Amino acid sequence: MSKRDIPKVALVGNPNSGKSSLFNHLTGLNQRIGNFPGVTVDKKTGYCSLNGETKAEIIDLPGTYSIYPNSTDEKIVYDILGDKTNPLHPDVVVVIVDASNFKRNLLLFTQIHDLNIPTVLALNMMDIVEKTGLAIDEKKLSQELGVPVIPMKARKGKGIDLLKKTLVEICPANYEPIFKAHDHAPEAIDKVKEAFSIKDDYVAYQMLQQYRINQALTENERNLLADISEKYSFNRDELRRKETLERYAAINYFIDGAVKENFTQLPKRWTQKLDSIFTHKIWGYFIFFLILFLIFQSIFAWATIPMDFIDLTFSELSSFLKSTLPEGALSDLLTEGIIPGIGGIVIFIPQIAILFAFIAILEETGYMSRVVFLMDKIMRKFGLNGKSVVPLISGVACAIPAIMATRTIENWKERLITIFVTPLMSCSARLPVYTILIALIIPDKTIFGIFNLQGLALMGMYLLGFAAAIISALIMRFILKTKERSFFVMELPTYKAPRWKNVGMTMYEKSKTFVLEAGKIILAISIVLWVLASYGPGDQIENAEAYVQAEYSTVQLTQEEIENKIESYKLEHSYAGIFGKAIEPVIRPLGYDWKIGIALITSFAAREVFVGTMATIYSIGNVDDESTIKNRMKNEINPETGKVRYDFATGLSLLVFYAFAMQCMSTMAVVYRETKGWKWPLAQLVYMTGLAYVSALIIYQSLS
Repeated sequence: MSKRDIPKVALVGNPNSGKSSLFNHLTGLNQRIGNFPGVTVDKKTGYCSLNGETKAEIIDLPGTYSIYPNSTDEKIVYDILGDKTNPLHPDVVVVIVDASNFKRNLLLFTQIHDLNIPTVLALNMMDIVEKTGLAIDEKKLSQELGVPVIPMKARKGKGIDLLKKTLVEICPANYEPIFKAHDHAPEAIDKVKEAFSIKDDYVAYQMLQQYRINQALTENERNLLADISEKYSFNRDELRRKETLERYAAINYFIDGAVKENFTQLPKRWTQKLDSIFTHKIWGYFIFFLILFLIFQSIFAWATIPMDFIDLTFSELSSFLKSTLPEGALSDLLTEGIIPGIGGIVIFIPQIAILFAFIAILEETGYMSRVVFLMDKIMRKFGLNGKSVVPLISGVACAIPAIMATRTIENWKERLITIFVTPLMSCSARLPVYTILIALIIPDKTIFGIFNLQGLALMGMYLLGFAAAIISALIMRFILKTKERSFFVMELPTYKAPRWKNVGMTMYEKSKTFVLEAGKIILAISIVLWVLASYGPGDQIENAEAYVQAEYSTVQLTQEEIENKIESYKLEHSYAGIFGKAIEPVIRPLGYDWKIGIALITSFAAREVFVGTMATIYSIGNVDDESTIKNRMKNEINPETGKVRYDFATGLSLLVFYAFAMQCMSTMAVVYRETKGWKWPLAQLVYMTGLAYVSALIIYQSLS
């Protein structure tokens, strides 16, 4: 291994090969997620102690079937491995293969092997291999390939210690190439090696193959490679076809004698039995919706107790500090602005954790791939394809990575439609809004003894988002014209029991990200909002008591009623109140008052800010400090009707508005980056905001 202080180890493998499980075992919680330089693609890195003396940086590269990229994610693999000057270029590559799909997985290994980087072959899922009748002789295979071969069961952590020991002991070596690239294009390869000072034939060969998409090259370097390619008749497609044939011929030679299949002992695979049910043209859809139903029932049923505990804790904390701290603006900011705002987000950690736990389990077991396969036929009728299901399902978590996931869709029209409609899927940021509004207008009752009405309402909101997405896709299908056709090919992994450590880490990481990312915005907005709601022009705030006493001098009011009138007067005449009153005529037909209007505006930064904003607004000068945000909103009275503000018509109108509205600046920024312009994000903003307003208007006017 290199004598760097901290050597780099890259993990590479096909999707569903167990790469993430291995990464988690090696790094534990000592990992971080960012972006690869220059691209908005997740980069997972972490540190691992290989022994008492050696610490390594582990880089989890995106899953790919080949170093020939079909997407931005896959392109990163070659950009890092094929360029020794890249700061992320590794000292060692660990190629993880699904040993139960041994032959297909080895293609990627042979390509990386020829890049002349020290390589370790990790045979993962050996437990499945043993059950399917395959027998792999690791020692013989290691001799044939000339690299260390480590049998592993990454999900259970078996083979990790042997891998660490191998990584410490491995030394750089000039391997014999599997594909003799120089034999097929000697003059062109020699010219590239000379021009770019490259030693390895296959690296020079890949520069000729991929110079058109290699962003690291200058325009002059691309022109030089184009000239070499034309001068020496470098036929990229024909040579790539020959390369694939030669590699599979070599793979057949390597595994001959090292891998044996005992078909007489092959049991009927559980995967085939389960697929006959889960991908059935009728029962498959029924089971999928049943699983969704159970997820949303669980989100309400299991999260109620911890949510009530968190809500009460923050209310009591605010009350305690208010009675303990000296009076002043700083104390008011803390107790009426910061703590209620943060509490309005922390309260939803249980529901966020439960949602991501279910998503992680579906992915870990292999069921999510069946959903993609199952939905392909339906998606095509709406101008999408099976690959669109991945972004749409990912959109339930967050639209930002979901939109980036559209890079795997080769068809321009289908990719653009998927990007356009994905924000209509109800993301986790909408969950806080949904749950508090549903709790206000839907009774916490069960029907038939098992079906919780609030859980049914939450599932209905998610289905509404999905329906809006596919109907919008159908409309765009007729607007956008293209002759390009697409095909959907995917591999269905075998079913596996979920690795609970991975599920737990997913819950932890996603919840932490949700709170910290939302917390930054909410903390800033809570402070600004408290200032705007506590101060106003002129002397109306300072003399609020005198104005109220004069207005109600002829009315008998209790001391508590007078104090409430004073605080309400202050809020209404503050800067926030004036701003809310200014937009009230536009939102009044939807059933909203100026307080809701303030929340609508602030939540354009991020949807979940709605709850934090309402928590701050209803905490300003609140007399009953121990009441929770939910109770304050429930007790809010509409002065025009004398009835509760959040009645069924207003609550449902708000739910529908937030289901459709494009209230996320980060999503707009990602759409801008992915479509390379403001045309589509602005069209998205106008369309979704218009859809939200008109739908909410129809709902309120029909029910009020």
